[in-house]
Amino acid sequence: MKISGFTMVKNATKLYYPIRQSIESILPIVEEFVVALGDCDEDDNTEEEIASIGSDKIKIIHTEWDIEKYPKGTENAHQTDIARSHCTGDWLFYLQADEVVHEKYLPVIQKRCEELLHDKKVEGLVFDYVHFWGDYYHHQISHVWYPREIRIIRNDPDIHSWESAQSFRRIPGFDGKNYRQQEGTYRLKCALAHADIFHYGWVRPPMLMQSKKKSLATIHHGKSQVQEKYKKRADFFYYGPLGRTEKFKGTHPNVMMDWIEKFDWANELNYSSKEINPQREKNKHDRIKYRIVSFIEKHLLGGKRLGQFKNYILLKSK
Repeated sequence: MKISGFTMVKNATKLYYPIRQSIESILPIVEEFVVALGDCDEDDNTEEEIASIGSDKIKIIHTEWDIEKYPKGTENAHQTDIARSHCTGDWLFYLQADEVVHEKYLPVIQKRCEELLHDKKVEGLVFDYVHFWGDYYHHQISHVWYPREIRIIRNDPDIHSWESAQSFRRIPGFDGKNYRQQEGTYRLKCALAHADIFHYGWVRPPMLMQSKKKSLATIHHGKSQVQEKYKKRADFFYYGPLGRTEKFKGTHPNVMMDWIEKFDWANELNYSSKEINPQREKNKHDRIKYRIVSFIEKHLLGGKRLGQFKNYILLKSK
């Protein structure tokens, strides 16, 4: 059995993505790790950061991004598909540049891949998510945050990244262009990986968090529209009252320790449960209707989500 790792990335160091830590976290269980590396800005050193890992397992594919040809976030999916197409394993393990796996899960994941290898009904593996927020000691458990997602797929040419690369679908005869198509696409039949993905995409100094948000908005909506939208916005991102979010009680992956030591923006965060900036633009999970739904799910339904979309079919007893 062979497992390939893959990702796509652009301007990781400039936008505070832990790309080296992400790759290193699963490198022990993959035989190759393919990176679709976009045309980074001159003040970014993502390639040097990846090279510093010093592993001959890593294969870099240089690419160019075209958000006019692939609008509404689909360039993310297109780049993901480029990396996927260069993988040679039986199973393909996708990590985004802000996702990390704890070392305690590596033997669990490897065992699951081995025991499901010949069960062709299983097209992918679904992971639970820990979404860190603001710092490394709080995480979001809210109706608006996805609790699970597909991160391992079979090496099947009909399985493609979908929409803005959050997930995958089976798309027979795909034309390689419309990654947001619904018709003719099929949710993957999946088993649980019995492992977590640690998502650090919302843990950055507030100024860099705003830069990252602006960059993502540009990929989805175009440069001119985003420039106009952000004209009157602050240069920093406001995380809101962290006292309303769940405290993280576990341990972080070992590969993240040096990254976490760089945390130096605590004085820019609000650790109370009170809103100190009532005029701010509310994050979706802060809106009252979602706070009510999240309270019901957490305290009355034991964590069960109400009517939440799942982009996979979870196979029973798998």
